[in-house]
Amino acid sequence: MIRPDGTLHSQCHSRVLESALLLALLERTRLEPAARSRLAAYLTPHCDSPEPLDRLLARAALHHRPDPADLLDVDRFLARAPDFSGPRKRALLHAVLMLLGVAPADETPAPEAFSSHGLHTWARVQITAVKTILAHAHGHRMVDPRDLKLMCSTQRPGTVWEANLLIHLSVLHALLPLPGQYRLVVEGVRTVLQHQRPDGGVPFICDEDTWVTATAGVALHAAGAGAPVVDLIARRLVALQHPAGGWSYTEGVQLPDVDCTSVAVEVLHLAGPGAYGVPLRRALGALHALRGADGGFPTYLPGAPSEACMTAAAANALSTQGPAYRHEFETALAYLASHQRPDGSFPPDWSSSRLHTVSRAVLAASRRPRISPDSPAQHIIGKAVNLLADSQNADGGWGQQDGDASDALSTAYALTALSTQNTPGPAIRGAAYLLTQQRPDGSIASIPDSIGPRPFGFTVPALADVFALLALGHLTRRLDPAPRRIPSVTSGDRGERGIRESPARHRAPRSRDWTVLILEAVLTGGRSA
Repeated sequence: MIRPDGTLHSQCHSRVLESALLLALLERTRLEPAARSRLAAYLTPHCDSPEPLDRLLARAALHHRPDPADLLDVDRFLARAPDFSGPRKRALLHAVLMLLGVAPADETPAPEAFSSHGLHTWARVQITAVKTILAHAHGHRMVDPRDLKLMCSTQRPGTVWEANLLIHLSVLHALLPLPGQYRLVVEGVRTVLQHQRPDGGVPFICDEDTWVTATAGVALHAAGAGAPVVDLIARRLVALQHPAGGWSYTEGVQLPDVDCTSVAVEVLHLAGPGAYGVPLRRALGALHALRGADGGFPTYLPGAPSEACMTAAAANALSTQGPAYRHEFETALAYLASHQRPDGSFPPDWSSSRLHTVSRAVLAASRRPRISPDSPAQHIIGKAVNLLADSQNADGGWGQQDGDASDALSTAYALTALSTQNTPGPAIRGAAYLLTQQRPDGSIASIPDSIGPRPFGFTVPALADVFALLALGHLTRRLDPAPRRIPSVTSGDRGERGIRESPARHRAPRSRDWTVLILEAVLTGGRSA
């Protein structure tokens, strides 16, 4: 439910990686025995996890005897991260395994893994902590005073720096052996325990409410939400906008990113460019400042390597601005076309599903007016549609990667892309599968999808609901340009309860209604999906 302040709150679920690191830290410090017991209880079922990394980390944290079958194929795992981040992620994984006592004895991270040149603040702090941890493990007790100052600067009682518990825990492990840092570590442990979940584990980040809220605003508009709903979300986003014009993934985080900024631009545009002209101009200026010479967009810093997923997000934002940003939009599409793989997918992004970037790229390409047969937009769409046609499973859904079982989020991404094309058959089967994943309370069940830091996955439960709504909203608009409206805001709805459903006659179609809409459109010769 959207809160009265316009936020969609969705706490991240516990993750094995951070939970194992916290348990190891508590054992090293002999602090908080009750918390240790709860962490052990959370990790125990993960000793039999089908995920190799989770299984390895849980067993190592609980001091189970290593089994050769638990060895992680590190190269295969790291292949899910962008090439430019590979050495750093290998060093991070090595440090984690070192802390848990299961690191390969003959492996040493490459020197380039510790270069801080061109890194954003999170990566600089993380790699500094990793470097310090590995130095301790090899008997080197000295630490560069600048590194110590950087790590200590992230520790404030009661506050997780940048809402990132992985970095917080990495820094605490790095500080623990250093003289004079024990009290800071104890305070840091108290801080992280404020975020221990009811299941005993701890998450990667506290939440990513700003990005989830902005994405929900786009989804609600697509599904026919009333203007007051989108306006409430837009006003919340304006309150969270950084002075330089961008947005971060949640409140209190200082590093803005292209993803959050792009989706926020879409929401402000949908809410009314007249009402939000000033914050829109600032946001577009922030995006323009990040644009690379190749026409693409990075995630965080100007000059960093451009990425397909971020470029697709920015292209969708730029597509709302008409001729003013036509050149930037066109060059973003050209970048996407040049980085699309022969099978129609794109390089790894911030989702476990290859269809996440595909969906965004197709949406952006379909917004180009007068698509010519040889245009970058048409090449993007053609390859993507072929990929979706070739990878749809027998149950109607799509999986994260080739050959994977269907899941709701990957299916929602595929369905969103297909809603822009004349593909009624796959769309019908995809929508039918998606509806089978709806729980009695209306929420959508799905496997973990988000990644951070790449390639480590984590779970934000609201994302399945948001992207399913976005997909069904796009599909319904394809079938009926004037869909029924869902939540509206009355004066009472702005109170303690936040936004609630309107009376029944205004509610979104139920599962059976969606199916009827799709089938009627196809069988009666109406607008096809």
